[in-house]
Amino acid sequence: MAASSISERDITLDNRQALADLEKGSPVESGSESGYHDSTTPRQEDEVEKQDYYGETPPDSDSPVVRKSGEESELRGLPEGAPEDQLGFEPPRGIRAYVVSRTAHAGVKGRKLRVLCSVIAVIAFLLFGYDQGLMSGIISGEEFNDEFPATKEKATHQRTTVVIQGAVTACYELGCFVGSIFVMFMGERIGRKPCIIMGALITVAGATISTVAFHHAWGLGQFVVGRVVTGVGTGLNTSSIPVWQSEMAKPNVRGRLINLDGSTIALGTMIAYWLDLGFSFIQNSVQWRFPVSLQVLFALVLFFGIIQMPESPRWLIGQKRVQEAKYILAVLNDCSMEDDAIVAEVTMLMDTARRFENKKRSIKDLLTNGKTQNMNRAIIASSTQFMQQFTGCNAAIYYATILFEQTLKRSRTVSLIVGGAFSTVYFLSTLPTFYLVENLGRRPMFLIGVVGQCLSFVITFACLIDATPENGKGAAVGLFLFIVFFGLAMLPLPWIYPPEVASMRVRAATNALSTMCNWLTNFAVVMFTPVFIQTSQWGTYFFFFLMNLLYIPVVFFFYPETAGRSLEEIDVIFAKAHVEHAQPWRVAAKLPKLSMTEVEDYSSALGLYDDENEKEGIEGGEGDEEPQENALFTAEPLKDSFSSRESERAPHA
Repeated sequence: MAASSISERDITLDNRQALADLEKGSPVESGSESGYHDSTTPRQEDEVEKQDYYGETPPDSDSPVVRKSGEESELRGLPEGAPEDQLGFEPPRGIRAYVVSRTAHAGVKGRKLRVLCSVIAVIAFLLFGYDQGLMSGIISGEEFNDEFPATKEKATHQRTTVVIQGAVTACYELGCFVGSIFVMFMGERIGRKPCIIMGALITVAGATISTVAFHHAWGLGQFVVGRVVTGVGTGLNTSSIPVWQSEMAKPNVRGRLINLDGSTIALGTMIAYWLDLGFSFIQNSVQWRFPVSLQVLFALVLFFGIIQMPESPRWLIGQKRVQEAKYILAVLNDCSMEDDAIVAEVTMLMDTARRFENKKRSIKDLLTNGKTQNMNRAIIASSTQFMQQFTGCNAAIYYATILFEQTLKRSRTVSLIVGGAFSTVYFLSTLPTFYLVENLGRRPMFLIGVVGQCLSFVITFACLIDATPENGKGAAVGLFLFIVFFGLAMLPLPWIYPPEVASMRVRAATNALSTMCNWLTNFAVVMFTPVFIQTSQWGTYFFFFLMNLLYIPVVFFFYPETAGRSLEEIDVIFAKAHVEHAQPWRVAAKLPKLSMTEVEDYSSALGLYDDENEKEGIEGGEGDEEPQENALFTAEPLKDSFSSRESERAPHA
């Protein structure tokens, strides 16, 4: 994670002087005094002119703005049959308007739309959390074991049964891994919204396959296939939604909104635990079929919600679909498309996107460093997900009921009740994070969470060295304490942090890589935990204690603070750290919050994109065309929007 020593890190004399002026001069200081302005909040920017950008003229008679005599311009919606020349892009018609539209917004604007986006996003994580808790109460259930005899514990083949139980539970993570791979390679090409739509539909298919499995017709095999298919849908969603949500949210609330995803994971787990307890009293296959089939309900709600939500404006601008991006930004802020703040933000995003427009994006970009620090940032992002698993969370969550049954030596019903209480404490522990994640910051929360988990496992493994019933109670207290610290910090932060710390150019690929890391390590932990516990109960928790201990210096020395920063500011932090041969966390601590203009000034002073421009000759090529169609899986150019000559005159914010 150290800065690369490649030649691109050297800064030019002109840029070095500009940077020195920035450090001493008024732009940064004035920005600090005036406070941090949110890049997506409408505000007046006197210095921003209504110029051409990306070959586009400011909204006038051809823009989706309705002018009334003597009145101020107002944002126009997408009325049925609206002519293309008034919208600046071709709106989909008929059923495509519901399934394909990148500009749908369910008829709401401003704060209501942002809230609705968040509600739709958390549905996917409610489903994810539900899946995490689902198998804990089912895998050792009497009816499930009768339907699939291979999962029933036998005195003579106990080790084999434990391995099969682990495989049936962990196969879901393999499907999630496949979904994440798809997003890594195709996410930037097709967009955030289509990935989420596909994820919801695939989840419906997978849950249905698992629900209708019967033992006399390759039952366990069908159940496993359904679990894998469901995992593919979850992998698509969990790799796409954090990016989509972070790109739609305001910087000052982005952490809270994505933290809501983490709290919803805990809520889904709690629902699964208590539902498993309630249905454990039913003496037929409904005991497990109904909890499994409930996944379909969550997935359908997600599907019908996401088709009415807009695509990420940043993704649309990266695909040269500028009018659609402007429209969405205006709707999100409930203002006119010609508002100064919309013009300023679109100009800045266009300026950033144009720097990469002639340079093909590929997975190889993740392996580059230089001033963009793509690889270092991808490693940091992936490390959060890796350590989330290897600090012990799913060893506790997936097998809490079995752990309490074996540790406390109680009946299955009592263990299910204790497991329900465990999941409730888990959910409640996530609530303080809504305040702490922005006010305390990411780094302090990481450190508090990891240190707390470390001490919790000390209690647990120490009590299990001499495994008596009384010591077992102490071990249970350690597990409850662990889930409090996990829900407080290590549950939400690995979902908040990767989209924030990732380079803009490879954000979707970086987030997908970190999520892939999550699923692979998740699979490993869920697979080996039952065998590990059977072989050495206290040794399992000692291992997780050591992993937490090792994670503390990683957080301290490599994780910069991102709370309250725009995504573009974080690019500046890593570039500045690379140029100055400093650690990013130190740069982030010293650098004040920046406005959009200051971000542009710093980017120019640091020469953040100079090397790419020189190599590729990025000047808005002659043959460039704008996106043509509002398609679901392609981003083809619009023909009649703007000329390449106008594109060359696009200004820098």
